[in-house]
Amino acid sequence: MSQTVPPVAPWSPKDKDSRWPVILTSIIDNIYRRNHNISMGADRDSHVDMVNNGKELISKLAELKYGMAHNRALVDLPDDGGLDIVVYNRELKRLEEENNNTWFTAPWLFAEYRLIRAWFALMPLWQQYDPFLEQKTSAFKASGNAIYHIANTMLELGSGEKGYLKEEQLEILFDEMIQMCLWGNATDLSLLPTMDYSDIHTLQSVGKAARAAGQAFILRNDSKAVWQLVRSLKDARIDIILDNSPLQLFTDLVLADFLVTHTPFVSQVIFHPKLIPWFVSDVVPGDYAALLSSSTDWASFFNSGTSEEHSKDDIRSLDELMSRWRAYVSDGTFKLAVDPSTPLGIPSPTEGDGTLKTAETFWTLPNSFWSLPSQEILCTSLKGSGLVIFKGDLKLTADVKWPPTTSFSDAIGPVRGLFPILSLRTCKAEVVVGLEEGVAERLSATEPGWRVTGKYGLISLEP
Repeated sequence: MSQTVPPVAPWSPKDKDSRWPVILTSIIDNIYRRNHNISMGADRDSHVDMVNNGKELISKLAELKYGMAHNRALVDLPDDGGLDIVVYNRELKRLEEENNNTWFTAPWLFAEYRLIRAWFALMPLWQQYDPFLEQKTSAFKASGNAIYHIANTMLELGSGEKGYLKEEQLEILFDEMIQMCLWGNATDLSLLPTMDYSDIHTLQSVGKAARAAGQAFILRNDSKAVWQLVRSLKDARIDIILDNSPLQLFTDLVLADFLVTHTPFVSQVIFHPKLIPWFVSDVVPGDYAALLSSSTDWASFFNSGTSEEHSKDDIRSLDELMSRWRAYVSDGTFKLAVDPSTPLGIPSPTEGDGTLKTAETFWTLPNSFWSLPSQEILCTSLKGSGLVIFKGDLKLTADVKWPPTTSFSDAIGPVRGLFPILSLRTCKAEVVVGLEEGVAERLSATEPGWRVTGKYGLISLEP
């Protein structure tokens, strides 16, 4: 598989305040609690092997955490049957030849999460366990106010039959929808270890004043150009490359609902998930299926463990919105790029020809999206889209040390021109492109951590 590499040095953990040790600790704690609950259960005797496997996972993770702190070399990934293991290990070999295969020298966005997934995959009793699910669920339970507010707003636009709004209304609403999707990404759970619930509520604020204030923190804003592109479409398909779950997935569905329900421009939205738990909160097929489940008691879910009470109207609005989304799933208006029941794991290759059995495997390969043109099946599919929305652009631009004034067009390299691209990204990693002269310098002087706090955002279009 060919890989095109940007002509700029990558970021490595030594350049960053890495959150990985914190995340590893949270996985260890999660497995420990799971083991404890099993051991205290009435049927504990039948789950001895699972508990023992859990202890083995904890030991491996603790050793990995120690290796991170002591700049050990990255190890080859064990073969769990996925073709991508070959890709990862080939890249590891290249890094070793370049003397860049230790924890402080390897590219930051690389191996450890795939290694963790391989450990889980090789233990049948833990193979389908998402160690991040508990964090995702807890964060979503803390989002009730935002969820109900959004549901009420969407139902105020009109419920039931599709109804196209006037264009002047559409443009204003579209701008608000784009901002909502942008700031929904602020709740990436890899940041949550250092945040409390009051911070989460602040980041999820969706009121008009909050959106107006939020514009001041959008360092690049192509939203007007995006609107001009969208309004030129007719019954088009939109693709969304999903990032985080669950609140951001909810806001992605809201944007999709707005486009297909209230405009003549879009008739179908395809959502692209990750196939394995990836970088804490990334969407896997089960997250999509769970959110759209018809069996969820939202009143109990959002009130669980809190003192907040929501009105019957709030609950009715959310139920009605979810019902509409399930209807869109049934008729193909909303479509996940893989079957929602797809189990966790990377599919094996087809006839030994080295091609990916499932195109969605691409999203968790170790290389940047600069190599997308080599993925013929996936690339051909995306070329049929009226607009491809990337939630975040870290791998789209590659996690390298671009000068901040590098154009977005240059930073996406070979992907440029394949199809219309919209990137919605909050700044939670060092890579930033598309800024005007002097902006980065001003922020670095006044807010040294501005690249990684999630306070600032980018709306970047490459038509």
